[in-house]
Amino acid sequence: MYSVKFTLSALDDIGWVKKRERKIIVDGIAEQLGHDPTGETRNRKRLRPNETSEWELRIEKYRVYYDVNHEERVVEVKAVGEKRGNRVVVRGEEYEL
Repeated sequence: MYSVKFTLSALDDIGWVKKRERKIIVDGIAEQLGHDPTGETRNRKRLRPNETSEWELRIEKYRVYYDVNHEERVVEVKAVGEKRGNRVVVRGEEYEL
């Protein structure tokens, strides 16, 4: 079992989302990342090398960017954004990976 931790920036990202959607995101993170956060699925994939994170989780129209520390069994959520077409918007601004 992995514990999930949020960076302060990721908590701010989630704060921009409506309360109902925030619950969907947090529940999706707990369900998808608690047991096997690095198993690739339809909703979870490894990203090309970038400055943000190594992994992306898709929850409806939202994207969760995270890293995994296997030794400590911790998932660190680094950013949460909304997918709009081929862009990701975080806190109202386009986000570059």
